Order: sequence, then C-alpha cells, then structure tokens
Amino acid sequence: MTTADQHGAGRRGMTWPQMLALAIGVVYTLVGIVGFFITGFDDFAEHTDETILGFGINPLHNIVHLVIGLAGIALSRKLGTARTYGWLLAVGYGAAFVYGLFAAGETDSLNFLSINWADNWLHLASVLAGLAIALGPVKDATTRGRDESLRTR
Repeated sequence: MTTADQHGAGRRGMTWPQMLALAIGVVYTLVGIVGFFITGFDDFAEHTDETILGFGINPLHNIVHLVIGLAGIALSRKLGTARTYGWLLAVGYGAAFVYGLFAAGETDSLNFLSINWADNWLHLASVLAGLAIALGPVKDATTRGRDESLRTR
C-alpha cells in the first residue's frame, strides 16, 4: 500500500496521474460554473454565440463540464480510479472530437452542445491528457524503481 492509498494521507501522497486528474477536474468544474454566469439557462441545447475564452458553450455544455469536472475530483483520490477517469476522458472526448468534426461551427440542431473548432482542439487535448492519466508510468518507494503503470492499487 502506498501513501496515496492510505486514509488521510492528504495530497502529498498523490501520484502525478492523480494530481493531473484532480487538476483537470477542478478546471472543468470551474468552467462549468463560470459558463452558467455567461449563458444562464436560455437556449439550453441550442447553438449560441456565447463563449469562454473563445470556446463555445450553452447550458447543456456547462452541465457536461460540471459532470466531467466533479468526476475528476472524485476519482482522483486513488490511482486506480484516477486511471479510470483517464480512460473516461480518452473515450468520451474521443467521441466528442469525432462528433465535433461534423458539428463544430454549425448552427443547426446537430450542434446541440454549441461547440466550435476551439472546443474540438481542446477535446483532442483532453483525449491525450486522459491517455497520460490512464497509461503513464508511476514509480514510488514501495516499487523500488519498477514501472507500476498498469497496476491499479
């Protein structure tokens, strides 16, 4: 058992995939909250021209950000669950990227998340971050230098 798995170990014992999952979770949660200050609840699943730093949003998109963010915060507590979060990011945002290839910038009902090309590139970056969390090697004092990247603790 590593310090990352011990009850009450705090953030000091977190592995880098856990810290990355937590950071991504916090960012997506904040983006979801800030998004509601911009969009309110109007045009819930419609294309809008509202953005955060150039990234398209609508209320449904804000909810998606909140769910993804809160999941990252919750799943960052253990390495195994952080790796699961990484896979969820990779698969979910991989699907969002493919969807965005058709929907980005469109103003019809196909673009129900109001995404644009900036969103699409961010989705691709989220896929890569998810793969890093899911597959990145972790070494600690208990493994004596062995690569424990596939071990879920």
